[in-house]
Amino acid sequence: MQFETLQKDMIAAMKEHNKARKDAISSVIQAVKKVAIDEGHRDDIGEELVDRVILKELKSVKEQIDTCPAGRDELKAEYQFRYDVISEYAPKLMSAEEVEALLKEKFAEVIATKNKGQIMKAVMAELKGKADGKVINEVVAKLCS
Repeated sequence: MQFETLQKDMIAAMKEHNKARKDAISSVIQAVKKVAIDEGHRDDIGEELVDRVILKELKSVKEQIDTCPAGRDELKAEYQFRYDVISEYAPKLMSAEEVEALLKEKFAEVIATKNKGQIMKAVMAELKGKADGKVINEVVAKLCS
């Protein structure tokens, strides 16, 4: 995801007077800027950094939805709207089948050791931001058994 796309979409939401959408996109932009400054990339914000932050924000909002009290339907609806808006920008993640195929193809010799820690260490560098960590963990556990 291009950082400029986020900014353009936020401006469009402002012009449409869509405050909820603007706020959701704005929160992602602020998170991206903060991470970029922390990592020393203030001037050149790359797609990889934006995608990583979007996935982190998506996970954070998902946790808010899951932990929202049962009686607070309006709050839950607000979190759900934020989740839906942010998920529009999230990169497409690999499915369990795709992860398994990639692992068998590229990491066959590491998988042969049946050492889950070693496998995860080798695999996570390759799949970071491309697949959900839980999915990777489940596939590795299945391959080790």
